Amino acid sequence: MDKVLLTGTIYTARDQAHKRIVEFIETGKELPFRLKDAAIFYAGPTPAKPNSVCGAIGPTTSSRMDRYTPILLDNGVKVLIGKGERSKEVRSSILKHNALYLVAVGGAAALLSKCIISCEVVCWEDLGTEAIHRLEVKDFPCYVSVI
Repeated sequence: MDKVLLTGTIYTARDQAHKRIVEFIETGKELPFRLKDAAIFYAGPTPAKPNSVCGAIGPTTSSRMDRYTPILLDNGVKVLIGKGERSKEVRSSILKHNALYLVAVGGAAALLSKCIISCEVVCWEDLGTEAIHRLEVKDFPCYVSVI
């Protein structure tokens, strides 16, 4: 696997956020952030300690998002970041849309948080750590898994 260092904007989204995103798409509601060309990190940051931008943030198991992934890819998502294997359907959808699946190292949440320049809740604050956050990252380490 090739290592990459991401710099730019990524959004966090776990199970409940994915469910809401798909509900918005299916009912024609406008999302509070843009999916086209977006990078989605399957994670939820812990609360930040004083003088910290972000709490610990590590990947969750990607296969839990597999039932939602094809519709997100159909709506323009280009980068998926998580850990673990993907279903055959998701791998096919990733290839069809020229998207990337990147693996972040599990168990390194405190280290990954040091790559976060800014962290803000974009929507669904009622979901707590599963709310969607906009992260600005610098040199965020990942590995290419499915191209």
